Amino acid sequence: MAKSSNARPVTPMPGAARKCPVCGKPATARHQPFCSPRCTDIDLGRWLKGNYSIPTDEGPDDAPREDET
Repeated sequence: MAKSSNARPVTPMPGAARKCPVCGKPATARHQPFCSPRCTDIDLGRWLKGNYSIPTDEGPDDAPREDET
């Protein structure tokens, strides 16, 4: 896909304007949107443990469906 000549690059919010979602301290440009490697790792751990999952009423994928029985 070709780039449009009048497309502007996305400008990130300044680090001081955003707060770290883990601890609430000001975010740094190097670790954005977090404030430190520690908070980055905490958030990654939450993702890997499934803490950010969306609950559904669906069962496991290997369960037989009503229309398949």
